[in-house]
Order: sequence, then C-alpha cells, then structure tokens
Amino acid sequence: MRANNVTCLFTFFAIAFVALAQQNSQDLTQLLQSNKNLSEFTTLLTSYGDIYANLSFQSQVTILAPNNDAFNKIPYTILGPAFEANQSQIVRSVLQYHILPGLHPSGSYNGTFSFDKTWMQDTSYTNVTGGQVVGGVEQAGDVNIFTSGMGTRSTLITANLRFAGGIVHVIDNFLIPPRTFTQTVPQFNLTAAGGAAENVSLAEYANTHKDLTIFVPQNSAFQALGATLQSMPSSELQRILDYHVVNSTTVLYSSNLSNGTVLRTLSGQKVTISFASNSLFVNQARVLQQDLLIANGVMHVIDNFLDPDAPSVTANPELPTAPPLIRGTSLSENIVPFTSFLPTSVTSFDTSSAMPTSSFGANDIGKGASALATTTTSATSSRASQSSTKSAAERVDSSSMGLKVLAGLFGALCWSIGIV
Repeated sequence: MRANNVTCLFTFFAIAFVALAQQNSQDLTQLLQSNKNLSEFTTLLTSYGDIYANLSFQSQVTILAPNNDAFNKIPYTILGPAFEANQSQIVRSVLQYHILPGLHPSGSYNGTFSFDKTWMQDTSYTNVTGGQVVGGVEQAGDVNIFTSGMGTRSTLITANLRFAGGIVHVIDNFLIPPRTFTQTVPQFNLTAAGGAAENVSLAEYANTHKDLTIFVPQNSAFQALGATLQSMPSSELQRILDYHVVNSTTVLYSSNLSNGTVLRTLSGQKVTISFASNSLFVNQARVLQQDLLIANGVMHVIDNFLDPDAPSVTANPELPTAPPLIRGTSLSENIVPFTSFLPTSVTSFDTSSAMPTSSFGANDIGKGASALATTTTSATSSRASQSSTKSAAERVDSSSMGLKVLAGLFGALCWSIGIV
C-alpha cells in the first residue's frame, strides 16, 4: 500500500510539473506572434538579430513593448527622423532602452517612483553607471506609468505577458532616451539655467560628466536676481552654479534622497536634504519637480537659488517660496536672463532647428510622444489599462484553476482504485 501511495504521489507531481512547464514554455517568438498589437515591435526587434538572439538566452528580463499605435505616433515624436532615415545606431539604442534586466511585474510598482536600469549603455547617448534608467510608478486607479527622457510618459496597457525568459509589458508610447542637460532644459522652461551654464562654461561638464545630480532653479528665481547675476564676475556666477551640481558615485533620484542626507557639491560646499509638510527641500529651496532624466543623470527643479555662503540655512515649509538668500536686483517679469546663451538649436522645439551631434532627431517633442502621453491618464485609458491588467490576471487564475482540477481528478482516481 505504501508503495502505491508513493507511486501515486510521484505520478501526480510529475503531471503537475509537466503542466507548469507547458505554461511557461512559450518562447518570446510565440508570445509576440500571438499578440497582433505587437506586430510592428516584432518586426523591429527581429531586424536587430543580435538583440533578439540575446533575449532568447535570458532567464529574467522585462521588455516594455510599444504597441502598434505607438509606432503610428513615431513621426510626431523626437524619434521620427531617426526611424525614417533608418539610423541604426540610434534605433538600436532606443530598442535597448525598452529592455530591463530582471523581472519587474506590474505588481512590483507602487506610489513611489523606482528607477530601473536598462540595456541602453551606448556612451554616444548615455553616461550613467550600469545603463540608462526608466522610471516606474503606480498611479491612482492601479495605472502603471513609465517615465523617460523629456518628461515622456508611457502607460501600461497590458501587463505581465510571460514567456520562458521573462515578462513583456505592452505600453502605449515609445520611451524617449534622455538627452543632455542643455537639450533638456528648454522642455521644462529652465532656459535661464541652461543659458547661465553656457555663459560660464559649465554646460560641457553638465552635459558630459558621469552620474550627475543637478538642482536647477526655475526661471523666476533667475528673474528675481537677473540684473545682479548678469553683472557679477563670471567666476562668482560659476561658484554659485557649481553649488547646484552634485557629482556622486551614483545618480541621486528622489528615491535616494532621504531626510537629513548631506551631499557635497561641485563647489566643495555641502547641501542638506530635508522632508517636511509633504515637500522635499534642498537647504531652504523647495523641490518643485523631481526626477527629470538627462543623458548623464537627473535634474530636480527648485524654487530658489542655493547660496554657497549659507550652507547651513534650513527650510521653512510654512512659506510657499523662501525669499532669495542672495541679495540682488530683479529684472522685469518678461525678461529671462542668459537665455540668449543657449544654442539656437535648443531654444525651441520645432522641426526647423538643427540637432547637435548624437541627437535623436527633430525637436518636435511638444507635439509628439510627450504631449500624446499626457492624455493617457484619461478615464478611457485608465479603464483600458485596468481591463488589460485584469485579463492577464484572469489568465493566471484560469491556469491555476486548471492545475487544481487536475489535482482533484488525479486524487479521485487514486481513491477509486484503492491506493490512497
């Protein structure tokens, strides 16, 4: 009887193992072919045979796959000219930017941004240790959003499509590889900071040095001190701007900034991070926008200048905006200082502007993926995302139920023949 029991149990586990293996034996090719809304992505991926072959040997990888509608938007995005001209080096890097080492199921994201490394490591386009990152967060309504360069947002449409080597998430917009500091600041109306960096020869460092974190004062902060900043010696302006740049061994995204963190800046003095009244502060300055990705790090927008001569000043969270620590004379509201120092190719985002070397094409991001992605938080998109995620969960539940039924039937069989 004991031998029969052992035989029954062994046979059951063997059948269960085979069933589980069949569930996960679908390879990437089969998965892509079974999802017709990924036909364009399949064509792109298979055209880069080395990347496709490498994926076939992975055991834990996550692919953020743009759907067919995302490909239709390419001509209206910053990626358009590169794809139209088949600039293979750029397209290759864009494709690698959609591949994340490790498994990142939709349930692993929550209300706090995480920044995950990607396969994009070509130093022509990125200078971040371990590969350029993609931001991921879960927003209200269980909607997952991925953020990339130029503030682009991509919404998760269908989650957790599993294959033998990992997971595919279907997204509605291409991820945009982050661009340089100088190329990025106009997109967020930070033209004064970009022009000032060009004026004092800080821009080259800000564009190229590895793993930078830059606290960027908003344009109104420059306007408040415009006349003084424009008239001061360039060495003094550089000293002030250097106090806003942190060169660390790692990029400091918001998830790395905790209350009491002390950071050494490029000027040699330190700044202190604090968190109060649900706001993040650097010394006395309030962080207005976090985690704007650039090719070699990240920018955080602050409401006021940091003063290297007052490194110990603390935040007053009761004030909407702290008064300037640096005394000076303001410019009239409609004048933004230093903007004229920005290269003409990045002062606006129109298709007539020539792009610098190692760019990603024309500058019409305002009409492209970034603008289109803004609409993806609408109720319609939210319902679609929830429905797709639910469908994926139902498939998993269905498979699990099948195994339960299999176990029950096999147990009944063993009982009926008298061996349990």
